[in-house]
Amino acid sequence: MTSELIPGPAGVLEVAFQRPSDSPAVALALICHPHPQFGGTMDNKVVQTLAKSFAELGFATMRFNFRGVGKSEGSFDEGMGETDDAAAALAWAQTHLGTSVPLVAAGFSFGCFVQTRLLQRSQPDQLVLVGPAVNRFEIPEVPKDTVVIHGEEDDVVPLADVMTWARPQGLPVTVFPGAGHFFHGRLTELKTVVKRLCRR
Repeated sequence: MTSELIPGPAGVLEVAFQRPSDSPAVALALICHPHPQFGGTMDNKVVQTLAKSFAELGFATMRFNFRGVGKSEGSFDEGMGETDDAAAALAWAQTHLGTSVPLVAAGFSFGCFVQTRLLQRSQPDQLVLVGPAVNRFEIPEVPKDTVVIHGEEDDVVPLADVMTWARPQGLPVTVFPGAGHFFHGRLTELKTVVKRLCRR
């Protein structure tokens, strides 16, 4: 899939938008990548796995590079400007699909923070948080049907921190035994679990 450039709040925004080739999209998945200052891009393996999972469910998918990443213009803005980037990518995708298509908002690590900041604007039908960086960013309470997936051996965001965040919300967490932050060697399993939990 080739990327394209669309207007964004800090200049052009590099996006990769894909829709089903043989039928109308069941839903739209907006996927946010991990931290730009630590090598995060829309081509991150977990982000790509999420996109493949949703595509196999018949969703249209929108991945994009936050400002200052790849061909996206601008510079890192602590999640504030990145939220505006996500809103711009979502608006562009919805002009192509229509706003009546259900929205699944997914993020990995820092991308989870951005999706939770966008919640009031995006109003997704489902939120999917993989490796949410609750120890690094203020991630608020989320809807009760939010899908949370985390690695037991995550050395970037300890599982204990995620449980401390999830516990007061009564929020279930799907734990991958032995998996690290980037789910190395476990991406096929991750795809299977995402498809099971997000099937519409």
